[in-house]
Amino acid sequence: MSTRIAAIDELERRIGHVFADRELLERALTHASVGDGAKAVRHNERLEFLGDRVLNLVAAERLMAMDPDAREGEMSRLMAGLVNYHACSRAARACGLPDAMRFSASASKVGARDSDAVLGDACEALIAALYIDGGLETARAFFLTFWKDEFARLDEPRAKDPKTQLQEWAQGRGLPLPAYELVAREGPDHAPIFTIAVAIQGFAPERGQGRSRQDAEKAAAAQMLHKQEGADPSESLNP
Repeated sequence: MSTRIAAIDELERRIGHVFADRELLERALTHASVGDGAKAVRHNERLEFLGDRVLNLVAAERLMAMDPDAREGEMSRLMAGLVNYHACSRAARACGLPDAMRFSASASKVGARDSDAVLGDACEALIAALYIDGGLETARAFFLTFWKDEFARLDEPRAKDPKTQLQEWAQGRGLPLPAYELVAREGPDHAPIFTIAVAIQGFAPERGQGRSRQDAEKAAAAQMLHKQEGADPSESLNP
């Protein structure tokens, strides 16, 4: 048995569903990079579109059931904590999705298999496949199983992101606001790597990298805080 076949078997074991439509499962597990060559390959981008809608439905359904008297604004705030690529990527890793996926060699080389954004999209594709193959109840069961930790996080105080922390740090010292500059954008379109420099008057610039401009800016801000305050950057990058 190949490593990937074993990974797919493990994925189905963890999610508690064996797909009747094997082609559908394969499509959900195929990243768009696999179709970069001449051979046409059915990948998971269309499934991501459906999966996002199914995810929003089951999340909203659960929030309304948890608190029938909750106001719309509060539920919207909680939804933002449940439906995002960070939460989806954590669910993807918990169910064993990374090892079961197909990537092109170039995408694997630049780290697509470990990218939160890529895994988040793949998780949505898997949710769509579960919905098509097993119905809404199957998709809902996946959500309730792999979003337990996300619901637990809803009541935790939210740490300020590094950019906010750095802005407050600068303002507290009477300095101009941090300035962010794109230094480089590397890698293929489906898995780019951004390098951002942040500068504050009177201090040496610092750089950070990420799969999106926002993530790279946060990494640069965290590095600046680390240099100026001795903070650990990893502690400033809580999602």
